[in-house]
Amino acid sequence: MNKNNVNNNSAKSAENTPVLLKMENIEKAFPGVKALDKVSLKVKAGTVHALMGENGAGKSTLMKCLFGVYNKDGGRIFLDGREVNFKNSKEALENGVAMVHQELNQALKRNVMDNMWLGRFPTVAKGVPFTSESKMYHATKEIFDDLEIHVDPKTVMSRMPVSQRQMVEIAKAVSYNSKVIVFDEPTSSLTEEEVEHLFRIINMLKKRGCAIIYISHKMAEILRISDEVTIMRDGKWIATRRADELTTDEIIKLMVGRELTNRYPPKTNKIGDVLLKVENLSARYSKLRDVSFDVRRGEIIGVAGLDGSGRTELLENLFGVATRSSGTIYMDGKPIRNRNARESIKNGFALLTEERRATGIFGILNIRENSTISSLSRYKVGPFLSKKKMQESTDWCIDAMRIKTPDQETKIRSLSGGNQQKVILGRWLLTDPTVLLLDEPTRGIDVGAKYEIYQLINDLAAKGKTVIMVSSEMPELLGVCDRILVMSGGRLSGEVESSKTTQEEIMALAAKYA
Repeated sequence: MNKNNVNNNSAKSAENTPVLLKMENIEKAFPGVKALDKVSLKVKAGTVHALMGENGAGKSTLMKCLFGVYNKDGGRIFLDGREVNFKNSKEALENGVAMVHQELNQALKRNVMDNMWLGRFPTVAKGVPFTSESKMYHATKEIFDDLEIHVDPKTVMSRMPVSQRQMVEIAKAVSYNSKVIVFDEPTSSLTEEEVEHLFRIINMLKKRGCAIIYISHKMAEILRISDEVTIMRDGKWIATRRADELTTDEIIKLMVGRELTNRYPPKTNKIGDVLLKVENLSARYSKLRDVSFDVRRGEIIGVAGLDGSGRTELLENLFGVATRSSGTIYMDGKPIRNRNARESIKNGFALLTEERRATGIFGILNIRENSTISSLSRYKVGPFLSKKKMQESTDWCIDAMRIKTPDQETKIRSLSGGNQQKVILGRWLLTDPTVLLLDEPTRGIDVGAKYEIYQLINDLAAKGKTVIMVSSEMPELLGVCDRILVMSGGRLSGEVESSKTTQEEIMALAAKYA
């Protein structure tokens, strides 16, 4: 990242800045678990205050108590010296508190400006109950121009990549002229260039006197953009420090309560013969074109590339959830079709999707149902399903993935994003796949849980499984994978060995056809 594009930390100069938001002794409990145990937070005007902790530490829960999504069980909240207790998000927004959620919840069939002004559409004239499309368009364009967001307000949301939809959500938060803006994992789906853009927006908001609360697991971002850092663990406040006094190792120790000397587990996999061969794979409805490669048994292959390069489309075409126009897939030398998800699972494939909320979890179902839904045939006893067998498999998932949950009956939507991700990964492991396709498997996952997932990937490869893994984090690809395929403009622009390449070489290949 180019540090010249972003202001350096200004923690020292912010020491005497007035406190804009104060949360005192906030408590919140869910059935079987105390999510927040007397947590306090002070955020100053014109500063960025990072909130860090492992998945399930209570970060998002604390912010949802502020934003009116949850009713707190105890404690007090003060905004600009006035005690507040928002009953819903509308009330919070009207009082100058906005939140950009980690999991986007947008009306995908409506256009950008409809999403921007949902619930507050400008009318043709005062007292006239008709929406003014013209006013809405120009108001959206004005905000986008101010934030240097190059998106047509009339574009339908579903036609845009996740990263652009995220920028729209950020613009929407800014449009409320908010005093306090919460960013929950805002860069999880952004490219490096878009991260730089976001940081410019954040610095602009700081200059306007906004208080920014920034939740992220990315240490380099935290140390770069933040003035102060508060660390939580198991629903409790652990420490608040100035960002310029912290190091990555100190943050990790405060987060996990122990030293974490190695970010990546030692590799124990042994690479065998070619298991999977892909020839001239092209997609019908995306720009994926003429991709060929092979993967060996026990090998971990990374897929790198810029946003829109065809990384996700590659996995979706291999798994049959996107339509191929041409190309052949060979498994152990024999051609296979993989025309849909059912056929792909039967052929030993599994796909962990990028957007867990949209395409991963079944929010209204519990953890047991989410864990076993892809392998129901294993639990059949005559025409019925064995609840006992399903419970045993779910217990394995919870233990193996270290999922923080009161019990199996807990609805998956009530878990933290990272714990939801662990449930989905456990679901696919229960299918005993031969080829595991992972699209951003550690997105929104804390550093301790990342290590556990890396270890699981390594263990699977050591058992002869093949793993193909898309990631936006190049250090992750270099630390976990044996080889890296680099996508650019829908084509395979190169292939490198992890132990012999550099981030610069990967970036050069990623830009080849972009």
